Amino acid sequence: MHPALQGILTIVIGVVICVAYFYISNWIIDHLVFPAKGPKAGRNINRANIIRPWLFLFPAMLALSVYLVYPIFETVFLSLTERLPGNKYVWVGTDNYRQMLADPKFAEALINNLLWLLIVPAFSTAFGLLAAQLTDRISWGNAAKSLIFMPMAISFVGASVIWKLVYDARPAGQEQIGVLNSIYVAITQNDPQTWLTQIPWNSFLLMVVLIWIQTGFAMVILSAALRGIPEETVEAAIVDGANPFQIFFHIKVPQIMPTILVVWTTITVTVLKVFDIVYATTNGQWETQVLANYMFDKLFRANDWGVGSATAMVIMLLVTPILFLNIRNARREME
Repeated sequence: MHPALQGILTIVIGVVICVAYFYISNWIIDHLVFPAKGPKAGRNINRANIIRPWLFLFPAMLALSVYLVYPIFETVFLSLTERLPGNKYVWVGTDNYRQMLADPKFAEALINNLLWLLIVPAFSTAFGLLAAQLTDRISWGNAAKSLIFMPMAISFVGASVIWKLVYDARPAGQEQIGVLNSIYVAITQNDPQTWLTQIPWNSFLLMVVLIWIQTGFAMVILSAALRGIPEETVEAAIVDGANPFQIFFHIKVPQIMPTILVVWTTITVTVLKVFDIVYATTNGQWETQVLANYMFDKLFRANDWGVGSATAMVIMLLVTPILFLNIRNARREME
């Protein structure tokens, strides 16, 4: 069967199953479990209405349990065992964690991730806020927003390939197709540089890729927040003689600070899980290793499931507090 037809058939079957599930479950509640007739009709209707939302949530909760909760317990188990030939496991306790902590590549990955955390969320949020403020003040602002947001529609691998071409280096004397080397050679008249091997600048060049992608996300969210600021506060500041910079930094930014924190923490979670950019450009070479790529190397190259799973647990422990903080800030903003 053609893949396109197979995909369409899968969607149709899924929709039919969902419709059948909701129809049958409603019929069972309304006719068998809590029938809306007889002396207890009112109480049955109330009970049915209480149960119905949970009935609709059950497929999603089941899917989350199968695809999220179960893998967590399985990863914990794998991180505490050693996989042997024949699909057998031997309990090793914390040996995998000690081996991971003693590995210089893990220390390199952890340091690089911390560096990404310091730079990418800050610059993405700052550029997004700047773009949101400026695009609302120009006539072609919507077109500018579309251009800035466009990288969000590109996969991380696609963006990595684009920027790998930007950083591309050809031998001296040949025409440079890489934008960065073309500019560098034209200005300095020096030989082209293999930028992705230049330590430590190669890590910063990879961060540019993620900043380029995430700026559009930050801009869209912060632009909506800026438009939600009451005009009365801005007009009052203008009457009091505030200049545009004072209005922006002392009136607008404090009012959208909860949204800024949500954007910041969301990008932080993305940074902690960054994998595609490093994998598609340097593959962790030249001291650009990050935790997710280190985990991939251990799991699928070294076939070391124990250390790979231990690394996955480290990533999860780093991401979980930020997720809870993000949820907390989002709830505060909704109140």
